[in-house]
Amino acid sequence: MTTQILPITNESLELAKQLLSNGQVVGIPTETVYGLGAVATDSLAVKKIFEVKGRPSDNPLIAHVHKDYDLTKLVEINHPYVYRLMQEFMPGPLTLVMQSKGVVCKEAVCGGDTLAIRMPSHEGCQQLLKILDMPVVAPSANLSKHTSPVTARHVYNDLNGLVPLILDGGKSTGGIESTVLDVTGEVPRILRAGLVTKEMIESVTGKCLIAMHKEGDKVKSPGVKYKHYKPNCQTALFTEEQIDKVNLLYEQALKDGQKPYIMCRSDLIGEFKGKNVLDLGKTPKEIASNLYDKLLEGEKIADLIIAVEMPNEQGVYMGIMNRLRKSCG
Repeated sequence: MTTQILPITNESLELAKQLLSNGQVVGIPTETVYGLGAVATDSLAVKKIFEVKGRPSDNPLIAHVHKDYDLTKLVEINHPYVYRLMQEFMPGPLTLVMQSKGVVCKEAVCGGDTLAIRMPSHEGCQQLLKILDMPVVAPSANLSKHTSPVTARHVYNDLNGLVPLILDGGKSTGGIESTVLDVTGEVPRILRAGLVTKEMIESVTGKCLIAMHKEGDKVKSPGVKYKHYKPNCQTALFTEEQIDKVNLLYEQALKDGQKPYIMCRSDLIGEFKGKNVLDLGKTPKEIASNLYDKLLEGEKIADLIIAVEMPNEQGVYMGIMNRLRKSCG
């Protein structure tokens, strides 16, 4: 199969629509990461996503819809606070888990009775979803467990020859996957942290819980059960209080003939003078935007990426630390 990367135009959007309507899978941009899309009501197309990615069959998918789509076609909205969340954060990097009406195929929800839904804010993605006017499931467009892609070229590097089309919508600005929020109960619960933070949710709902995932729990959200986001090189993870250990490991790697890189926030670079550094940036949003890009850059030039943790897990740092532990821990 020949894989095309095409900029978003009326012609490429129409091609993507035809491919999706005919049961194919397509690489599509969103503001968080690039997704591998298939029509959510097409069981055979959804199965292709799992086959192409090598994704475990019990890891559910998120359905993406355009901003004017009537969600009540797909799910039950049982609590007034859900409408307030939608008004405040959608379109955007927030996924809501609600009671499914069974319209989306069972393969997408892995046989469960809930459905995760998101409205991406990326303009090109919205255009595609609007002309298709059908829900599209779209996990990250990479091989399972590899670092999520934030450019069309990242998708191509993993899936060349496996998909017919990748729509190039530029670099994803968000950089980490959406916050996933279970809104089936009286109080919302964060299943996966992201750019819409606990504090932001509480400003709308008054209260928000963090789900504690336990062995044997029924999985409602992607990104909670398996190792994810790993670059194709060795990794290590240290706290800011372990700078000495970072430097020791770096020097030992050099002695062993390896090429190490240290991945950290801009304000820590001074601790690693003369060493190879992958600069994540200064602010939490900048770090989130750069995280996967730097991991994918690092795997091409480094034998070992030594990552330094964030100073806390407040706000966006919670989502960043979730990805750092899964990718480098």
